[in-house]
Formats: sequence, C-alpha cells, structure tokens
Amino acid sequence: MYLRRAQISQLYTALLQTTHPLSPPVLILTALTVDSLCATRILTALLRRDYIPHKVQPVAGYNDVQRVGQELVLPLTRQRGGEGGVVVCLGVGGLVDVEEVLGLDDPNAEDGGHVRDHGVEVWLIDARRPWNLQNVFGSGASLDPANEEGAVAAKRGVDAGQLLPTYRPGRGGVIVWDDGDIEAELAVEKEAFMELQKMPEITEDDLMLEERDSQREDQDEPPDSSGSDSRKRKASSQESDDEAEDSDEERPRQRRRSNSSTPIPSSPGGNPFSAQVLRSSTPPTSSQPQSPATMPSSPPKQPSQRQLKRQLLKFRRKHEATLEAYHNLGTSYAEPVSSILYSLASELGREDNDLLWLAIVGISSIDLSPLSQPTSSTRDSKGQRTMDRAEQIREVLRDEVRRLNPIPEIELRRSQSAGENIIPTHARSATDTAIRLSPEPKFLLIRHWSLYDSMLHSPFLSTRLHVWSDAGRKRLNKLLAKMGVSLQEAGKGYVHMDMEIKRSLRQRILKFAEMYNLEGLVPGDDGRSGKEGWGFVRSWGWKATLSAVDVAMTVSAILEVGTGSIGSGWDMKFDSGRGPATYNSRMRALPTPPHSEDGSSQMEGQASGAADAPDWTTFRFFAAYDALSPITTSSTQGLSVLLNYIPTAQNLHRAILRTGSALIAKKQIRHLRAFRMGVVKEGPDVPTFTHPGALTQLAGWVSEAVAVLDAEKGSSRKAAADQALVLGCMDEARGEREEKRKRKQAARAAKQAERARKREERRRIRREIQEANGLIDSDDEDGSDSDSTESASSASSDGSDSESDDELADARKRRGYGANRFGQAFQEVVEETGARVRIDSFEHSVVEVKKEDLAGFLEALSLKSVVG
Repeated sequence: MYLRRAQISQLYTALLQTTHPLSPPVLILTALTVDSLCATRILTALLRRDYIPHKVQPVAGYNDVQRVGQELVLPLTRQRGGEGGVVVCLGVGGLVDVEEVLGLDDPNAEDGGHVRDHGVEVWLIDARRPWNLQNVFGSGASLDPANEEGAVAAKRGVDAGQLLPTYRPGRGGVIVWDDGDIEAELAVEKEAFMELQKMPEITEDDLMLEERDSQREDQDEPPDSSGSDSRKRKASSQESDDEAEDSDEERPRQRRRSNSSTPIPSSPGGNPFSAQVLRSSTPPTSSQPQSPATMPSSPPKQPSQRQLKRQLLKFRRKHEATLEAYHNLGTSYAEPVSSILYSLASELGREDNDLLWLAIVGISSIDLSPLSQPTSSTRDSKGQRTMDRAEQIREVLRDEVRRLNPIPEIELRRSQSAGENIIPTHARSATDTAIRLSPEPKFLLIRHWSLYDSMLHSPFLSTRLHVWSDAGRKRLNKLLAKMGVSLQEAGKGYVHMDMEIKRSLRQRILKFAEMYNLEGLVPGDDGRSGKEGWGFVRSWGWKATLSAVDVAMTVSAILEVGTGSIGSGWDMKFDSGRGPATYNSRMRALPTPPHSEDGSSQMEGQASGAADAPDWTTFRFFAAYDALSPITTSSTQGLSVLLNYIPTAQNLHRAILRTGSALIAKKQIRHLRAFRMGVVKEGPDVPTFTHPGALTQLAGWVSEAVAVLDAEKGSSRKAAADQALVLGCMDEARGEREEKRKRKQAARAAKQAERARKREERRRIRREIQEANGLIDSDDEDGSDSDSTESASSASSDGSDSESDDELADARKRRGYGANRFGQAFQEVVEETGARVRIDSFEHSVVEVKKEDLAGFLEALSLKSVVG
C-alpha cells in the first residue's frame, strides 16, 4: 500500500489519536546514513512533543533487519499475543519485500502470508529506487472475518494499493510514503501488478502447455525454401488436429439447415474479406426493404479451455515483462528521507529552525554521495533551462530559510553596502542561531582548515589540478599566485586570513576558473533569485558557525571511521571524542567496521567469545546521533560533540587523498571491458577503507580523477563519467579473525570429541564389570537407550536446522535484494562461479568476497553489463 504525498499527515494523526499509555512504543529502524539519521531526529522530535513512546534501533544490513524482526517485531503481532504496533523504516527496505524480511510474511501460517491481519503497521520511507512493488501495491487485502472459509477481501479504505482518506489503521501491512513518483511514473506497473494479483497461479500443466506450444511454433518455422508444400500440409494437419481437440472439449453444436437456395452468411472465423464487405455495406433503410432470404449469422464460436489458458499465459508473461523492465532500470535516488519527514512536520505546523537544519544536512549528505548521480539540466520547448528534482528541493529550502530566518534591517543594509561575496564565519550576535544562505565554494571544511589544505583536499579541485603529482601541486601554487594569494597567507586558517582577500576570493576564482577547468567551483552570478547554487550556514552564537556540508561530512566520518580506539569502550561516547594523540596510532587502533554478520558467522562468533567485543554499529550510530542534537549546553551532546569530531573528518579526507593519489600515480586502475577496477592492498590507511562508506568516498574521488584524465585525452566527458568503477579493499583483520575463530572451533570440537570418547570408554568398562559380576542394571540399559534416542533426535534437529538454513539461503538468492545493475551482476557471477560472497548492505553495489575467490569473481564480472 502507499500513502499519497497530499495525505502525508494522515497516518501520524491517526497514531496520535489512537496512542494510549499502554500502547507499545513506536519502533524506528534506521540505516547508518546521515540522511536517515537526520530523518530519525526529525521524527523523534515530533514524537517527543506529542508524548508518544518510541525506540530507535540502528540496523547495518538485511541480517540485522531479520534479527530485529525476530526479536522486536514478531512479539507485537496478534498471533504472538501482542496488540500490534507501528514500525517505521527510515532508509531501510525499499528494494526488498519488508514483510518477508521482518518475518511478518510467514508462508507456513494457517491464515496465509501477506493477507493475514497481524496488526503491525510498517511505515516505509526510503530514497532508493526502484521500489519493491509488493510493498507499494501489495498488502491491500485481508482475511474476511464474516467468511468462515477464510476468503480474502480488500481492506477498507484501500483502492488498488492507494490509501484513501477513509482508511483506518489497525490491521497491519506495509505502507510506502510516496514522494510523488508512484502516481506520476508507475501507472503502467500498477496496472500490471494488479492484473497479476487477479490471475490464478500457473500450474505444471500450464507450463507444459506453453512449452508444447513453443515447440510447435519452432517446428512450424521453415529453415529453408525447400519442402514448403510438405510443411504446409503438416502445419495444416496440426492446425486441424488442434481444432479437433478444441472441438472435442466443447459441447457439440447442431448444424443449421436451410431449405432455400440462398447461402448462409459466413460466421466469424470464415472468410475475413467477406466479413469486411458485410460490415462496409450500406445498412438497409425503410426505402430499401430487407431481402427475405437474408438470415442472421450464427453466434460466435466460444473459445475453448485450452485457448483461454493460452491467453492467460500470454497476458501473464506480458505483465511480468513490464515489472521486470521496471526493476531493470537500475538503482537511483529520489527525494531524501529527511526532506519527506520535514514535509510531515510542515504539514503538522511544527516546522522550526532545528528541524529545517536537520533536513538541510540530510539533503546535503545525499548531494555529497558518489552513488547519487546528479541529473543533467534539461530545457523546455522554449529553450529555457528547467530544474531537476534536487534543484527544486534546494530552491524550496532556500525559501524556507528566508521565511523562518528574516534578516534584520541593519544587517540587510550592511550586507548591501559590503556585498554578499564573503562566506560567513561568525554569528551576528551572541544569541544568533539563524540559518543563512552563503556562496559556498566546493572547498573542504574551509572554516576549519587553511585555504591551501581546503583546496588541496577538495575532490572537485584536486582531481582537475592533478595534485597526486608534483606538477599538479605546482599548478595549485600557480593558481594561488594568479589569484594574488601568497602561500604564507593561504597557509593560515581561513578565519584568520586578510579580510580583503576573503571578500574578493569568489571573484578571483571566477576569473581563472575557465583557464583551469574549474567551472562550478563557486556559485556564479546568474540564477532565478540571484542565489542559485548557494549553500546553507548556521551559527550557534559565538561558539561556532558551520555549513551544512561541513556537518554532513563530520557526521558521515563518525559513521565510517568510528569514535576512537577499542580500549576506549562505551565511554568514548561521553568523552567528547578524545582518542589517541596521533593519527597513525588511532588508525592502527580502529575497530572492525560496522556490518551485520550472516547467521552462521554470528552464532560462531558468539560461541567463541565474540559477545565480549563492543557493538560498533550501536556506538557509532549514537555518537553521530548525539552530534546532531540541538542541545548546545551539554558536553556530551550537540555542538560540542560535533566540533570534537571535525578532526576525524579531516583525517578521513587526508587518507582519501593519500590513497587515491597512490592509485592514480602508480597506475593501479585497470580498464576492463565493462568497468574500471582497482584494489587497495597496502598502505597505512587500509583499515580505514574496510568500511563500505569510506570506500565509496574513495571510489568517488578516484572515479572523478579518472574521468578528468580521460576527458583530457580526448574522450567525451559524459562517456568518461558514465564509466563504472569497481574498487576493492583487503580486510586482513577480518581474515585473521575468521582464521582464529576457525582454530578455536576446531580445538573446541577436538576437546568435545575427546571427552565423548573418554565417557564412552568409562561406560564400556563399567558395563563389562557389571556383566562379569552378573549385576546388569536394566535402568542403565534404559538410560543408554534414552541417551541414544536423545542423540538421534539432536542430530535430526541439527539436520532440520541445516535444511532450513539452506532453504533460507535459496529464498534469499531468489529474492535478489533488488534491481541494482551491480547487484544483479554480483548475483549472476556468484551463481556462475560459486564464489563465496556476502551481500548484506542496503547499497546493493557493495559486496564482500573471499580473497581466494576474488580473481575469478572479477573476471566473470568483467563480462557483465553493469551500467544501464
């Protein structure tokens, strides 16, 4: 089911009306992304104001979602004695069947799968596309309580998957929050899905019939021109046989007789030309009396059961092809989750600066992600440039900033006299917490670095100036010289630079941007409102002034790099992020990147004592969650935590520059048939890039650099930018942990086998002694029998568990986790090569491969189509 954008507040209002003190808390499942984190902050702020209990649960992958479903979601269902509840998925599950992953869709349930009323309502809000259409158009039916046979009836207030204003929650199901794409773009897919829902299931007889028809069509196709008469006779005989079979299945009809000599008009299916003549003839009028010899035609021949089955199979294949074409479009990003949640707050009349700032930070994080490809500008019929969705969202945010943050008249006069070319670095007053528009350049953390370092680590500028080589560094120095900025002045912190240079920096960059291929480095002077492309800045009095991009980078670094060393433990969350003094020591002490293990590995890890290791997923999430808090007076939340983690973001981008420069300078990027490929194998920064998010940022930097190099060699810039990149990183620590765990398991198994052998030996000796003395105790025999029975039942249960694991693995493979082109290619390669991989990330372009299987995996992947 899906909720239209115009009804975005309907479900929240119903939740507010039905919540009582004994209601279960709203469970919020959120992904480890900045956008999902900001959306979680917005939603929890709304729930807190309305005194609605809630619980936030971070999930790092699909296995985490399954675990949470078993532990927290299923106990809410009415079948388990619960009263139902609400589960909100933020950035989670848009590409898969959420009910199936959470365990709400039990195929063994007596009341049947998706249609049962479990009472758990899942709100699905995700920016990844394409949707899993079962979430969008499914769950619109429930069991009819008035029918004892368990018939399925449409849910009240649901029309073809769409929630109507008369919908009343309580029965459960998945509800997708539409951002406008479903109604605007999925009309054909909706019709195909609904038609498939109405069609009966295909049986084996239907498949045999379809296979027989296809074989018959293959036989009817003539391979050459010889023997055409014989083939025609065979085809006609086959057609006559089919007609005979069809006529046998039908009731025999009586033949009409006519005593007159006038021929009977042919029925449909006879001569088509004669039918056309009859249809085109002039109808009789009163002046032209109808001939008495003309008789009405016979009724049309009813299709046989075989023909109806053929038509059903044909329509089914057609609709399935429509849905498959939709899923093959490839993965893209739509409206960010934080933007949708801010729309909910606006609809409820709860918008303020804190919620607006969270929405701005979340949207800025999507713009920074290499996975969200920016759409090219289009022009209408009049040749005027039109804005894409991302630009439209930013334009709306700029209007919201102007509405909620009116500029004082004194400040307005001052800015008009001094100009607006300078980016703000301080607040207007000690109590200023306003959000302002700023002409932000594409420099990195410019308020917290020197101008030189900010330009050097900027992916936009560093890749175009080739800073990985000495010639590129000299080119950067020459650019600064032409701009009239000395290296000594550029080495200062930006906030301490000469005011005249800061005021004219934008114009100086625009002057030399075309010469150095730096168009777009700073916002231009054109635009509808004169501030198109400007960024967002917020002040917290005299304490700090940060841009939305800086905040998004810092929070992302917390999620990707971590909060500190392993020895710091849970207290790292409360000590303002103080870790080891040096960067290298902190990098060597980094914990395992957060990811969810598969079921078997997780059980093995718990058995080998892995439960003593910290939960880095929870640590990093709540550290980032605290950094986004609006509180400014606490040292463990809000601005203080955010400022203390800015060096973490700087260290991450230093590592990206070092590693990316090494890959480009050493020419370690190979050009294969379908994509480019590189592997990070050595260097001090390898542990950093074992996290998928950090590796994705490095891949974005490398991809930008290679695209610039190809464009300079004469290739089309668009073709170079569309070339895919596969970047890998060796996780030696994970391999060592697996080897250590295997050794521990082998030693434990050996000890258990030795104890069992000694126990059997003692039992045998005792039995021999009892037999020699004639003192055989029957209870011992019964006990031995019971022991053997217990052992057999245990083995049987283990076998059933393994079978269930195999079934789960097969189901997971069939499910496919979405339609991402890389995800499809990964699955195909695994099926062809049998490589040992783990695909658990919500980004289906992330895969973990065994070191021994990597070569064969990449070789097979190079033959696949990975770019749509």
